[in-house]
Amino acid sequence: MQPIVSISDVSKTYATGFEALKHVTLDIHKGEIFALLGPNGAGKTTLISIICGIVRASTGRVIADGHDIIGEYRQARFKIGLVPQELTTDAFETVWATVTHSRGLFGRSSNPAYIEKVLKDLSLWDKKDSKIMTLSGGMKRRVMIAKALSHEPTILFLDEPTAGVDVELRRDMWNLVRSLRESGVTIILTTHYIDEAEEMADRVGVINKGEIILVEEKKALMRKLGKKEITLELAKALDRIPDALAHHKLDLSADGHELTYSYDTQGERTGITTLLHDLAEAGIRFRDLNTKQSSLEEIFVNLVRERS
Repeated sequence: MQPIVSISDVSKTYATGFEALKHVTLDIHKGEIFALLGPNGAGKTTLISIICGIVRASTGRVIADGHDIIGEYRQARFKIGLVPQELTTDAFETVWATVTHSRGLFGRSSNPAYIEKVLKDLSLWDKKDSKIMTLSGGMKRRVMIAKALSHEPTILFLDEPTAGVDVELRRDMWNLVRSLRESGVTIILTTHYIDEAEEMADRVGVINKGEIILVEEKKALMRKLGKKEITLELAKALDRIPDALAHHKLDLSADGHELTYSYDTQGERTGITTLLHDLAEAGIRFRDLNTKQSSLEEIFVNLVRERS
C-alpha cells in the first residue's frame, strides 16, 4: 500500500542538546486512522510539528501526499490539516469568519457551500454567527477542527483532540473522525486516552523517549501482546493454593474465593483443559468463571515499562 505520509530517519535535537526524536522511520497508509501513543515528553508533538512544517528536523526526510515538506513546503502544507492541542482562535471573530479566513490563508477560493457543509458536519451551523469567546470548550474544539478542514486537506492531524472534553462529546468526536475517514481523509491522532485508540485506530504506533518502539495493526497487537485471564469463582474458599496446582501459576484472591489463571492467546496450548482437570483432581469446585483480555492500555504500559 502506498503511504500518504512517509517519514525517513527523522531526528530532532534542540539547541539545548535535548534529543526529542531519534531516527524515526514510519509510513502512514492512505485512508487509515493511525494512533500515536506515548507518555508526556515522548516526542509525539515534535513529530507532528515536523511533519506539518512547524519545526525543522535535524536529520531525515518527510513526504506528505507526494510532496517533500521542505523542498515543496507550500504543496505539502496544502495537503495537511492540523488541530493543535491548544485552543488558539480569535475570540472576537464569529465561527463563520474564522473558518472562512482559514480557508483563504491556504489560497483556496471562496466556497460558502463547502464551509456550510463543514459546519453542519461538526454541529456548528447554529453557532455560525456566534463569537468564539461565547462558545464552550467542546465547541471551540470543533471550531479548531473546522479550521483545519477548511482548505480540504487529505491528511488531518489531531493532537489530543478530546483533551478536556466531556464523555458525551468525546463519543461525538469519535463518530466525526470515522466519518472523515470515510470521506477519504487520512487521520493521525495523538491521545492520552487509550480507549480512544482502542475504539478508533486501524494501527497503533508507540513512541517513547523519541523512538518508535512498535507499530502494529491494533487487532494484531491485541492478539500478539494481549493476555487473557480466567477468573474462577470457587464454591468454597481456599486458605492457599494446593501444591498440586503450583505449576499453573495461579493467583488466589485475598478472601480465598477466586482463582485467576493467565494465558497467552498466541500459545500453542492455553493449558485450560489441564487446569480444569487438575482442579477436579484436587477436589476444588467452582460456581462460575469469567474471562478478560488485556486492554490496549495494559499493553501500552507494559511496552513502555519494558523499554524504559
